[in-house]
Amino acid sequence: MAVAYTLLVLFLAAFVAGFILLVLGAINFDISNSDIPPGVNQPLKLRIIHVIFISRAVVGKILENIGICSQVSFVRYTQSRKTRGADPKLIIKDLWFQQVPVRLYQPRAPSANQRKGILFFHGGGWVFGSLETHDKLCRYMARESESVVVSVGYRLAPEHKYPAAYEDCLEATLHFMKNTEHYGVDPDSVIVCGDSAGGNLAAAVSQTLAGRPNLPRLRAQILIYPGLQALDFNLPSYHQNRGVPLLFRERAAFYVLQYLNGNAYNLEELLDGSHIPIDIKLNYRKWVSPDNIPEKFKVRGYKPHVLLDCPTDVDENVRRFCEPNLCPLLAEDAVVRQLPETFILTCEYDVLRDDGLLYKKRLEDNGVQVTWYHLEDGFHGIINPFNSDWLEFSSRKRGLEKIM
Repeated sequence: MAVAYTLLVLFLAAFVAGFILLVLGAINFDISNSDIPPGVNQPLKLRIIHVIFISRAVVGKILENIGICSQVSFVRYTQSRKTRGADPKLIIKDLWFQQVPVRLYQPRAPSANQRKGILFFHGGGWVFGSLETHDKLCRYMARESESVVVSVGYRLAPEHKYPAAYEDCLEATLHFMKNTEHYGVDPDSVIVCGDSAGGNLAAAVSQTLAGRPNLPRLRAQILIYPGLQALDFNLPSYHQNRGVPLLFRERAAFYVLQYLNGNAYNLEELLDGSHIPIDIKLNYRKWVSPDNIPEKFKVRGYKPHVLLDCPTDVDENVRRFCEPNLCPLLAEDAVVRQLPETFILTCEYDVLRDDGLLYKKRLEDNGVQVTWYHLEDGFHGIINPFNSDWLEFSSRKRGLEKIM
């Protein structure tokens, strides 16, 4: 008995020591590799969150190496644990729209008129995120706007490559738009909304539905720090914020490759810009160019990047990078000018900032009404508080007030 007790104590001591070393390693990695500018909202809290993220990824990698589960599965599991119960102001149901899982949020209070309907697509780089990770945000949106919110649990990469996520979001949106009366929603007041990769999906769905004669026109699209192109990872914001949590430049390119190909074999080519032939880059330069970024966003140490040509084999692997359903910024003008009123939120300390700025310009150039709000002290991911009150940031409230 004494021997067993001694072994247990030694095991627990080793576990605690290992955990401490893990956290210290994560802290060291964070300090060595991240860059949190002084202008970021609540920088210490951001650093703590980043350490938590790194620690979780390291634990997942350890579990993968010893054959228990994959790193991706572990991270998804830790993200998707249910932490919230019933809401006194909302009726919340998990449903299926055709083959797509969704979560429906309906205000309990009766309404004399039909409500707005919001299709919400979560962020997470097409690899992470779920109905659970954005549950608190969706509850907030439903309560504050007194709208019916549908959160879409689309398929994730790398198991389900492009265009699986887009197809699921489109299918769920079409189902909802054809059955709005069942949910007490005005068919002329349907909005698509998403953050990060979800903003990409919202923009792609909105473009697909633009001008469809058999459906009501979307009322609006709400794009929260969206990723909208994969031609140029050397725009000013990608360099200025390359090491700012919670989305590093290298990670942004990694997620795109996971979504497109289910692997990251051409990561270096994406980062140095040699994944697309020069003639194609020049063709899209009218839309994707630092020249279209206002000068005030280039003052933080930006240096123009030299265009590199593309090897034939790499071109073959990433030829779909120019498809608007993957990169909505590349849609033709005839499509863009039919888009609904748009709200775009960008953050100063976000690699995806310039994607939003470029899309804002494209929309305005084509006569689309745009409301733009820029969080000067914001970073990527700030709007979604990860279902935790203590992880909220003060500037998040300002952003949400503008969205709602």
